[in-house]
Parts: sequence; C-alpha cells; structure tokens
Amino acid sequence: MESASPATLVDKSAEPTRDHAEVIRHVTRVGLVVNFFLATGKFLAGWLAGSRSLMADGVHSLSDMVTDVVVLVGAGMWTIPADARHPHGHGRIETLVSLIIGVALAGAGIGLGWSALRAIHWGEGSSPTWLAFFTACVSVVVKEWLFRWTFRVGKKYRSSALLANAWHHRSDALSSLPVAVAVAGSRLYPQWQYLDHIAAILVAALIIHVAWTIIVPAVAQLTDAGLSEEEVERIVRLVLETEGVRATHEIRSRFVGAKLQVDLHILVDPHLSVREGHRIATAVRDRLLQEVENLADVLVHVEPFEPAEIKAGTRFG
Repeated sequence: MESASPATLVDKSAEPTRDHAEVIRHVTRVGLVVNFFLATGKFLAGWLAGSRSLMADGVHSLSDMVTDVVVLVGAGMWTIPADARHPHGHGRIETLVSLIIGVALAGAGIGLGWSALRAIHWGEGSSPTWLAFFTACVSVVVKEWLFRWTFRVGKKYRSSALLANAWHHRSDALSSLPVAVAVAGSRLYPQWQYLDHIAAILVAALIIHVAWTIIVPAVAQLTDAGLSEEEVERIVRLVLETEGVRATHEIRSRFVGAKLQVDLHILVDPHLSVREGHRIATAVRDRLLQEVENLADVLVHVEPFEPAEIKAGTRFG
C-alpha cells in the first residue's frame, strides 16, 4: 500500500476532526451508492448472461457496500476528542474498522474461490453472453475512478480506514478485468467453457491478497507493534543531533489508530538546572513532532549522564 516518505513534514491541518469525519462520510456515501448499483447490475447481468465470475464479482461489490457502512459508522467515532476514559483518543476504532474491512474481504474471496472450484470439480461449464463483458468493463472504469478519489482523500486526512476502503475499490476494479477477458475468450472460443470459472478463482485470489495487505498492518497496530529498526534509527539520529543531548535509550513506540506515540529517555549533563534539562527535552519533543510522519505525541524522560550508570543499549551522540 502506498505511503509517504518518513521525512515528510507533519501536516497539522490533517489531524482528525469532526469536519474531516464529515468529508470521509461524504466520500463513503458516494461509494455506497455506486456499489449498490454495481452489485445489483452485476448480479442481474451475471444471471442473464450466465456468468458465474460476474456474479462472483457482484458479491465483491456487495462486500464493498458492507465496508462502506462500517466506515460511515466508524468515522464519527474515531475522531471523537480524547476524554478522561480515553486519554489517548479513539484512534484504534479506525484500526478496528480497517481490520473488519480486511476480514470481510478475505471471507468474500474464500467463498468465491470455493464456489468456483466446486463448479470446475462438478464439470459445470458455461459460455456467458457479451452482456457480462460490457458490464465488467463498466465496473473497471467506475471502480478505478472511485479508488483514485477515495485514496486521495484518505491520504489527505491520513485515514487508514478510508485508505483500506480505497484499496477495496481497486480490488473490485481489478477483479472485473479477468471477468471481461474470460467472457470474451469463451465467446470467441466456445470450447473454453471453463474460462469463466477460472476467472472467478483469479478474482478470489486477488481479493484474498488485498485482504492480507489490510489485515497485517491492522493487527500489528492493535497488538502495539512499534516502528521498524530503520525508523527507530532515524529517531535516534534526530534526538542525538539536538543540542544538549549526550545520549539516549529506552526508545519505545506504538500506534494508536493511524497515529504514532513515542517515549524515550535522554541523558544530559548532570550539572544542568532542572529548567535547562526541561528546555532540552522540549527541544527534542518539538523536533520529533516536526520531522516524523504521523507522530501524535512524544514523552521525553530526562536523566543525568553518569558514565558509571550507563545502561545497555544506550546510544551516544
């Protein structure tokens, strides 16, 4: 999935707000309406044209509708400001929504693949009409447009759930391609009657792959996975380049929704005043907030630099 460079400056205007939630809901409502008409059209065209793969693609569009509803409900919840019971905010609701989308996709893919394999096993061949071909082509164009729009808004507001939903739209667009190819092939070469079922299996495999790319990061965030070693090294470098910092250790990170929280210890000259130590800690915090992507908060603990008490893993400037 596409992501911005870690060096990108943080756009504070993109922090989640109720207004941003309304924008997300608007994009999702449009997607819901489009998916309703696409799912209905694919089911009808698949039934009339005798195309199992197009009907399977209709199930995919139907699962898009389900995830649209999930995003509509969740968008008003993960942007609720922090309160006494949720001091870190409600960002993990967004991660949970992303996970639900991924699981829904995986379930749809497994079901479609199993159905197509059963059809091949029982020798159920088919030769769909051109109606299925034209319907699949329309789906590719419409869903690719919906993907690009949804992805652009998701990137602007840093919404992992909206980005997951965008990729759901892209997977629907891509899944219609083998349907169109299979229908055209079976019409031009009637002896290839199993092409439609093979296309349904390809659609299922694509859906499962997209589901995996959504589920893995969502599970990582929900289980408090931290930054990669490379990203931690970058934070260490920024901390040690801050004037007054002699060393650093105990760097920990975790995600709360799409946002990152970091806490770390810095070691400073033991003869500094409390006020000066606080100034250095504030400088470290401000620098990280400015230069690290998606960083919501930093907790900096100040310790005296005592060589005899240095802990293992300490990084020196």
